[in-house]
Amino acid sequence: MILLSSFLHLRPRRCGPFAGLGRGSGPTAGSRRALRVLVDMDGVLADFEGGFLKKFRARYPDKPYIALEDRRGFWVSEQYGRLGPELSEKAISIWESKNFFIELDPLPGAVEAVKQMANLADTDVFICTSPIKKYRYCPYEKYAWVEKHFGPEFLEQIVLTRDKTVVSADLLIDDRPDITGAELNPSWEHVLFTACHNKHLQLKPPSRRLQSWTDDWKAILDSKRLPPGQAA
Repeated sequence: MILLSSFLHLRPRRCGPFAGLGRGSGPTAGSRRALRVLVDMDGVLADFEGGFLKKFRARYPDKPYIALEDRRGFWVSEQYGRLGPELSEKAISIWESKNFFIELDPLPGAVEAVKQMANLADTDVFICTSPIKKYRYCPYEKYAWVEKHFGPEFLEQIVLTRDKTVVSADLLIDDRPDITGAELNPSWEHVLFTACHNKHLQLKPPSRRLQSWTDDWKAILDSKRLPPGQAA
């Protein structure tokens, strides 16, 4: 498994049913540079919160749980730990278990939207996701999930990294409100994808949200495009 450094250049795919991912590579004179979009996986493409709650209640039917409408804060384990000291570890045990990630359902409209995005001209799309540190199942299942829902061709577009700030892009669509790392000034604009744990947050301009995949994500992409012939 290869983790990215700030010196790694992402390469768009040039063939297959998502050939649009390669349209932005090597622009000719007068054309515009391809827009590079990073899309988070858990909570943006895959229903992490819903999948977690379902399995937590099945495994620990007698333990208290937090309904999705009451979720606050990115870290599930921290909120469960405030319910009871043993519940944090029980929560963690759910996503460390075999088949947790592969069995997550896609969020409504996610697969269709990203497939459309991948086929836009001058647009390179990558699924940028952070594996958990207990890696026995997670990295494999993330790849398997993408292959299951997007097809084997999209495996070329997966970026696994614990630090998304070192990945160069124009946009990062992610449900985590605070994304920090080695790079203090990431190249991408973070667009917050609305999830149950962050919907109560008030963003300060110029920060932006994508409410769901039925929201106008194309307008967000278009707002980042440079006019033809203009360098980055």
